[in-house]
Amino acid sequence: MNSREKILSAVKNNQPAQNILPELQSFLKPDTKVLEKYINVLTAIGGLAHVVNSYAEIDNIIGQEYKEAQRIISLSKELPMPGRAEKYADPHELETVDLAIINAQFGVAENAAVWVTDDMLPQRVLPFITQQLAVIIKRTDIVPTMHYAYERIGNADYGFGVFIAGPSKTADIEQSLVLGAHGPKTMRVFIL
Repeated sequence: MNSREKILSAVKNNQPAQNILPELQSFLKPDTKVLEKYINVLTAIGGLAHVVNSYAEIDNIIGQEYKEAQRIISLSKELPMPGRAEKYADPHELETVDLAIINAQFGVAENAAVWVTDDMLPQRVLPFITQQLAVIIKRTDIVPTMHYAYERIGNADYGFGVFIAGPSKTADIEQSLVLGAHGPKTMRVFIL
């Protein structure tokens, strides 16, 4: 037996006893104020929330808030816009997008994140390359914590999935907060 095998054998023979993993149900307490918490956290991290009752309201807000936008891409079938597109062969075609409107599967109240997967995007880069980002979620699809979020994702097989929370930001330089540092300058979440 060489020295490597002796070391590996010693490690194998001196393993600690297996511990039972803690029950996660203690983290899964019902939270009745998830919508309020989501809005408060999103606002605190630099995002904007709009609780709306229809897609017509979303369309109206977008029309008022993004008058200067030259190129808008909507991936929401309920908000057809001139720039709506399903697939882009080259992600470089998206470098001039002023506003991207996307759907999210759900939101997380504790960090105001939204969960987006590749089946919802023509190109993965879209929510990161756009100047402004608008996301649509249903109020019934907001979970209280990341524990609930991972429970909801479960063992689903995605080619790509990402949590997005608020606009791009950094405070590296002189501890001064800069929004839109390396991604969208703003993020609006429309909650139906």
